[in-house]
Amino acid sequence: MRKIALLTSGGDAPGMNTVIHVVVRSSMAYGIDVMGVERGFDGLIKDEMKLMNRASIEGIMQRGGTVLKTGRSEEFRTEEGRLQAVKNLKLHGIEAVIVCGGDGSFNGALELSKLGITVICIPCTIDNDMGYTDYTIGFDTAVGTVLDAVSKIQDTASSHDRSTIVEVMGRNCGDIAVYAGLTVGAECVLIPEIPIKPEAVCQKIIEAKDRGKSHGIIIRAEGSDISTDELADLVYAETGIEVRKVVLAYVQRGGSPSMMDRLRACLLGHEAVKLINEGSESAAVGIKDDHPIRIDLKEAVDTPTICNLKLIELSEHLSK
Repeated sequence: MRKIALLTSGGDAPGMNTVIHVVVRSSMAYGIDVMGVERGFDGLIKDEMKLMNRASIEGIMQRGGTVLKTGRSEEFRTEEGRLQAVKNLKLHGIEAVIVCGGDGSFNGALELSKLGITVICIPCTIDNDMGYTDYTIGFDTAVGTVLDAVSKIQDTASSHDRSTIVEVMGRNCGDIAVYAGLTVGAECVLIPEIPIKPEAVCQKIIEAKDRGKSHGIIIRAEGSDISTDELADLVYAETGIEVRKVVLAYVQRGGSPSMMDRLRACLLGHEAVKLINEGSESAAVGIKDDHPIRIDLKEAVDTPTICNLKLIELSEHLSK
């Protein structure tokens, strides 16, 4: 019986449990055992692995988070830690590792592959900051969470004639802000990729007020160059409009994955196991034009994330 390991690493993302379910079921179909690694790369170092079966994955497809737990490993950044991980993998007779996570996890997987371990990476992060794939697993659910929250905020904002700054996650990628801002009709979207002068934000609020709109929504990505507090103070000082601040934070990571995230998890989870069954070298799987793709792991790590300027332009146009 062949054997592989499966781990989730970095920040949790809706859809990770779906990936786990699909990887285990697909592996069983190919006659491959799956060792679930707990708490990411730390679990490889500390030999926290368990054999997974049908009971391990019962009822998890619809659950947020990850039943394998996750985290970031400082010890894995050291050569000693990585060598211990390789030692444990060989001890269990594991021939390949599937890593689910974002860019930090992919970099860790790349280092593991340099030590002779076959690694297949699946992009699982709400940030959508992996440039080689159209979408990462978890992104669609996170945007849906923002939409739901902003819809409720808009009800109160309109009742009290207030503007609201909604801070969303994404680190140095503005995709959550862009997709959410466009689809909720925000007056302004602030993202790390495109600096905007605070005065321009105030002008948009004033123009909206002149059109008879007494409230507005500003979506700010957490990596933007002006803080939420500073922006709120400036908007009030320049426009006289009362401003509220809402930081959605980790609520965006939780919740049952959307249909699209489950679908992408099914496609990529199966594709990862298929590659291992075919004897593939280390690689990353992703989504292009709604179809699964395979790409060299280093190329996946090195591919920059490009901001979707067309969506930003459309958002600007619709906010006028």
